[in-house]
Amino acid sequence: MEPGQQQEARRYFFGKSGIPGVVMCADGTHIKIIAPQNDRDQHYNRKGFYSLNALIVCDHKLTVRFVNAKFSGANHDSHIWNVCGIDNFFAEKNQNGEAGYFVLADAAYSSKPWLITPKRNPAPGSPDADYNTKHSQGREIVERTIGMIKNRFRCILGARQLHYTPEKATQITNVCCILHNMCISYDSVDGEYLES
Repeated sequence: MEPGQQQEARRYFFGKSGIPGVVMCADGTHIKIIAPQNDRDQHYNRKGFYSLNALIVCDHKLTVRFVNAKFSGANHDSHIWNVCGIDNFFAEKNQNGEAGYFVLADAAYSSKPWLITPKRNPAPGSPDADYNTKHSQGREIVERTIGMIKNRFRCILGARQLHYTPEKATQITNVCCILHNMCISYDSVDGEYLES
């Protein structure tokens, strides 16, 4: 992300959440697949179907900056974040003094200096509850990004399932994210992004 884009992202996320230094948001989403021949139990998720758990990291313009869809549905979002390499990227940014390079994520993730998660069990009306509300407002863009991708490429929509091996389903998910980014770029040729 270029310095100008970082500043724009920080302004956007600060305006939404009141949290300084945020440049991206992360979330996991399940991509439904048919029962694979191998490792069925690893692909059977807590929601009761076979899937891949895809980690999506997006910026303030709905652009996917990172996707990893190779993990089976039984994997937890936090585990995927920790082992897929993206955590190392942000840790290195932090260690190199780029302290204002934060990511918003939901409570499924472990809080880190560069990964900002909501407060656990805040009392209603407390400052922590207010913080969680603002945090959620900043993070909603990743949910909207995932929704746009799945609605644009309905083969990965939850009401359907991919009839391919997990490896092929991973490739399809990655390509859907690439095509989504191309659509976002095309839609923003005049400098206008699809914001609701």
